Amino acid sequence: MDITPLTQSFIHHFGEMGSRWGINRTVGQIYALLFVSRRPLCADEIAEALAFSRSNVSMGLKELQSWQLVKLRHFPGDRREFFEAPQDVWEIFHTLAEQRRRREVEPTQSMLRAALMQTPASEDEAYAQRRMKEMHELIEQLMNWFDEVQKLSPDTARQLLDMGAKVSKVLEFKDRLTGKGTRPPTSRSAASASAH
Repeated sequence: MDITPLTQSFIHHFGEMGSRWGINRTVGQIYALLFVSRRPLCADEIAEALAFSRSNVSMGLKELQSWQLVKLRHFPGDRREFFEAPQDVWEIFHTLAEQRRRREVEPTQSMLRAALMQTPASEDEAYAQRRMKEMHELIEQLMNWFDEVQKLSPDTARQLLDMGAKVSKVLEFKDRLTGKGTRPPTSRSAASASAH
């Protein structure tokens, strides 16, 4: 498989970013290659294209399978296993977010819940527990929001993303209508109002 300079730069960058996201650089490069490949690739093709050892490719593919980020394919008359990345980028985001939640967020939530059930032994511990409660509540809110977003169809989720800052403007307008979040007038605006 020929790798063009454009593809090569994407693969190298993805490998560098992967190491920052907590995955092996090799795994990141394997995933980047599968992501831009027009067809499923077998381990030998991946090893040849990236100049990796066959054992490194096998370990990388196993890790990607454990993250559910690659799909295994078989073709009639060929005993080899082929791998491909999902075509829908929203599906990739959904899977990656769900896996990170399971591996990183849920253990933190469990630890915080256990800490909040303990009786503080001192004022310092009570203060620390209050801070942990704030963190736990924020994570719970974010996870509830995440659950709602995960239920959306890809098209609806894209529309929500496209709305971006417009949502915050709608909420600010609603707050003004209901009187929530309004600030008392500054001394300058108060003086200007009294002059009229």
